[in-house]
Amino acid sequence: MPYARDERHCLVQTMREVGPSAPTLCGDWTARDLAAHLVLRERRLDAAPGIVVGALSGYTDRVQRGIARWEWDVLLEKVDSGPPLWSPFRLVDEQANLGEMFVHHEDVRRAQDDWQVRALPAGLPNRLWALAARIGKLGYRRSPVGVVLECPDGRRATVRSAGAATVTLRGEPSELLLHAFGRDQVRVEFDGAPADVEVVATLDRSF
Repeated sequence: MPYARDERHCLVQTMREVGPSAPTLCGDWTARDLAAHLVLRERRLDAAPGIVVGALSGYTDRVQRGIARWEWDVLLEKVDSGPPLWSPFRLVDEQANLGEMFVHHEDVRRAQDDWQVRALPAGLPNRLWALAARIGKLGYRRSPVGVVLECPDGRRATVRSAGAATVTLRGEPSELLLHAFGRDQVRVEFDGAPADVEVVATLDRSF
């Protein structure tokens, strides 16, 4: 099932509902800025490397600001239509974009005062669990203590082995994935010594 495509459509619908000036969990980005980021990532291959390479970020920022000036409906249409035929993302949409679309959808939803955890389609939590186990190895790589993720059905994944102590994060796969991606607006329980829990809870989880 193409969960990435469905999550993309849901993200666009949420952006329409909150409007272009709505806040997000992406720093000072508005929904308009986030939409511009998504368009750049899939359609401006010349500028996309600056998303992850700091030395190239100046050019990326300039291109993104230009895209952000497009008409709101045009921006949303470009996001909603997905990667163009010539984009490498077209061939790996599900693999490359499920996490991106899910997390950014929640970035918009959870920046609003009245957000609630939403019900997810059957099958999607399993996909998000696999992503959380993989992304967690990046998100918690700086942790000086071990980190284990655990979901309600008992599945566990050790995403960081370090030191003598371990902190276990318990929650739904969606919540664990969001925390691994650096988001704090999540429903996650921490189990471990208080000092170790504080370290993991406040850890820089940026990539």
